[in-house]
Amino acid sequence: MAVAVMGIAIALAAPSFAAVASRIAVEGNARVDDETVRAYLTIRPGASYGAGAIDDSIAALFATGLFEDVTITSSGSTLVVRVVENPVISRVSFEGNRRISDELLEAATQSRARAIFNRATVQSDVQRILQAYRSRGSYLASVEPKTIDRGENRVDLVFDITEGVKTTVGRIAFIGNRAFSDSRLRDLIKTKESGLLGFIRSSDTYDPARLVSDQDALRRFYFNRGFADFRIIAATADYDRERNQFFITFTIDEGERYEFGEVRVETTLADVDPDQLRRRVATRPGRRYSAEKIEESLETLTLEANRDGYPFAEVVPAGERNFEAGTIDVVYRVDQGVQAYIERIDILGNTTTRDYVIRREFDLSEGDAFNRILLDRAERRLNSLGFFETVQITTSQGSSPDRVIVTVLVEEKSTGKVTFGVGYSTQSGIVGDVTVEEANFLGRGQYVKASIGGGTQSQTAEFSFTEPFLFGRRLAGGFDIYHLRYDSTDSQPYDTVTTGGTLRLTVPLTEDFSTQFFYKIFNRDVDVDNGCNRRNPTLSLAVCDSQGSRLTSMIGNSLVYNTLDNQLQPREGIYANWTNEVAGLGGDAKFYRTEAKARYYQEVLPAFGVVGLLSVSGGAMQSFDNNLQVQDQFFLGGANLRGFESAGVGPRDRVTGEALGGRYYVAATAEATFPIPFLPPEIGLNGAVFADAGSLWGVDPDIVRRNGGSATVVSNDFDLRASGGVGILWNSPFGPIRADFAVPFLEQEVDRTQVFRLSGGTQF
Repeated sequence: MAVAVMGIAIALAAPSFAAVASRIAVEGNARVDDETVRAYLTIRPGASYGAGAIDDSIAALFATGLFEDVTITSSGSTLVVRVVENPVISRVSFEGNRRISDELLEAATQSRARAIFNRATVQSDVQRILQAYRSRGSYLASVEPKTIDRGENRVDLVFDITEGVKTTVGRIAFIGNRAFSDSRLRDLIKTKESGLLGFIRSSDTYDPARLVSDQDALRRFYFNRGFADFRIIAATADYDRERNQFFITFTIDEGERYEFGEVRVETTLADVDPDQLRRRVATRPGRRYSAEKIEESLETLTLEANRDGYPFAEVVPAGERNFEAGTIDVVYRVDQGVQAYIERIDILGNTTTRDYVIRREFDLSEGDAFNRILLDRAERRLNSLGFFETVQITTSQGSSPDRVIVTVLVEEKSTGKVTFGVGYSTQSGIVGDVTVEEANFLGRGQYVKASIGGGTQSQTAEFSFTEPFLFGRRLAGGFDIYHLRYDSTDSQPYDTVTTGGTLRLTVPLTEDFSTQFFYKIFNRDVDVDNGCNRRNPTLSLAVCDSQGSRLTSMIGNSLVYNTLDNQLQPREGIYANWTNEVAGLGGDAKFYRTEAKARYYQEVLPAFGVVGLLSVSGGAMQSFDNNLQVQDQFFLGGANLRGFESAGVGPRDRVTGEALGGRYYVAATAEATFPIPFLPPEIGLNGAVFADAGSLWGVDPDIVRRNGGSATVVSNDFDLRASGGVGILWNSPFGPIRADFAVPFLEQEVDRTQVFRLSGGTQF
């Protein structure tokens, strides 16, 4: 301001009449040469000038950012321009910053070492630093720029930062929701309430960009659950300066819930059968309305039309509501779209991820027919990779009207993590592990994981590698190697050391179906310290017979169906897995084993956050050479049949009581989980009620023979066991922890029961 006033004062003191400068002299400059200064002036030698021209010249010189002060005076016919140059920045540093690194602050600011010091740029940098802190929830942060004179017109620029207390989200409220509880909707969004454990969270701060993302998540959730008229009336964030907290309120209108009514396909394309296309759509009459199913149908119809020879086909859905019936009729119109080709695909923003990792998520490339539906599909795929904070795909006209330039703009995020885990279970005692993961190894999209762990009764080491695009196709190939040692326990009276590996290849069949082929080889060493004196044994002969090393080499195949809405905390969907294994490609073991598992989740009382689970599983196996061992068979109890110890049910040695395993098993669970009333939701405590049932039977006849005959084995028939109980689940910020209390109400005399079971772990 003082400089501006000085300039005005000089202008007022200048002659009000026109003058002529015979020459222009420049003084005070050291780095900037005379001609550069004269070039910015509006006054020229031999031309007349007045007060306005002087003002304009001073303003032009200040605008360069090169000068701290400028004065223009006349001395006879000579115009004298005196300048004071801005110093050169010797070094830029940040002090007081702990939450944001120097590297991130340097990227956010524009002032640089060896650049000219500019006050306007410095003030802009102050605002950028404050914005960086606000995006991380520090609304009380302050920044004071300081300069340290280093002589020779050079200065150090220091941004002195006071971070202040983190500004948190005190409450997230919803107005207008009837079908789903507040806690259910809070789980959907990325912004979280601070609560008691906010000191270890980073998502409990207010971020305007995150709030926009949260609104999109709410829309997707409702649109996919039948609420086609859902809208967000307002999303407000009120700041309470005294509490240093934001209070976020979503005001929503759920609208009515719809089902799909009549579904039709209409087309103007010759040789395309609309009835055949209609059979391929994912929207079925009578099913709940879902925008996701409509998007899936658009992709399917587009690809079908492409295969039929119409690369420019365009599919447009239209819906007609029947308010009385609560249905939406959907018509898919398939027409010939505008002929346009992709001229090129530009990828911006990726500094780590290789271009080809991004390009391979597209079903089209340069020179292909342009199709917006397939671009949307690629955008969803890129978002699901987990490599990027944001993904935006935009289009612009190319070198001609029928050419399109596709621009992919990504913002990368950290894909590696190191976790330390501590856990406890009633079966294994205290365990701990260290895990290193990288989901985008060397920017190639490969997944690498290494972990080591140990506890009072176990030591483990594992390494995994996965290439998601093997041979340039959408095939996931990888391998696992591991070394596992488990010491003897009450339910397993022997030590085992298992070393092995797996080769695997996963082939996607549809969006929900996939199949995996694998080869496993491992060596298991069983060590029974004592108790195998055949004259006076304290362990079963079958267990003693399994001592020593045994190499198993097997091939197998799994078929997986997965529609879960969330892989960690599912509330809706089905997960089913059917696995077949054949051991005998070399090695010592020769058997066939098949196992099937299925879990079905459904919100039974959405308004109260109650989620139901039905789970069934079963398995069968058969030996090829009468050389099956105890450890090759199935065991039941513990996690899959609560109320009983691990390996607590099924065939046992009549005298010593050791579990011998079985060739057949079935198990089932019915469970309901719910938020515990009157507790703050940020604590993350949920309750559960459950009932388990199952049976294990049919120990291998050769194992029975080696154990001394059928008279030495008890509980070898199909006898149903069942239990019921309650559980407490803590979704802690360190990991899931669960405590179950179960009481058997169907059991056998030789079964081993366990009323209380604790399992879980932490990551920090």
